[in-house]
Amino acid sequence: MDGSYRQIKVLGKGNKERILPISNELKEDLQLYMEEKPIKDNSVPNLFVTEKGKPLQPRSVYAFVKKHLSSVTTVQKRSPHILRHSFATHLMNNGADLNAVKELLGHSSLAATQVYTHNTIEKLKDIHKKAHPKA
Repeated sequence: MDGSYRQIKVLGKGNKERILPISNELKEDLQLYMEEKPIKDNSVPNLFVTEKGKPLQPRSVYAFVKKHLSSVTTVQKRSPHILRHSFATHLMNNGADLNAVKELLGHSSLAATQVYTHNTIEKLKDIHKKAHPKA
């Protein structure tokens, strides 16, 4: 984490590295977490660890996300991927550039990112229908 620039380095699928911007609030939360982290040295390079200091396993993250999403939504699919999909969809619906979303998601191809444009196209159709006199 680079606190001065409000960004973190993330290692994704296939050891793909990318830099992500973070909010001041997240920066502060991460700094507090790192101060209280069970393992403070570099013997475990993972940011998130269990109470015993072991690397947090993907299934634990999945269970945590599923549990917490269950308290805020009735949608059946509750997984970390849904959060990723929501993130990308919100960016697109609020005017983010497709290439910027591609970079934030760590996609190597624009085609992989284009699946998030479907909501935007529906939104554009709705705007056209409401605003165009001959729609």
